Amino acid sequence: MLFFSYFKELVGKEVTVELKNDLAIRGILHSVDQYLNIKLEHTRVVDQEKYPHMLSVRNCFIRGSVVRYVQLPPDGVDIDILHDATRREARGS
Repeated sequence: MLFFSYFKELVGKEVTVELKNDLAIRGILHSVDQYLNIKLEHTRVVDQEKYPHMLSVRNCFIRGSVVRYVQLPPDGVDIDILHDATRREARGS
């Protein structure tokens, strides 16, 4: 639940999601659920020449099991929140 809580804090910010098939999609994080399924809005493909068929996609739902990485905005990383959440999870509360 640590990552789920953290990703909820990033709703409304731009993220890049790299999938296991090497497709990378950048967009505004609209929602995330407990399975780390991600909904992005205002999407664009990072490598448009390699994936021209994806140019018309503006909103997408990404199943959590196909995500390789999520690149966060530099200002979106709050170390204190991560430290606190990690401590709480380690204590089991």
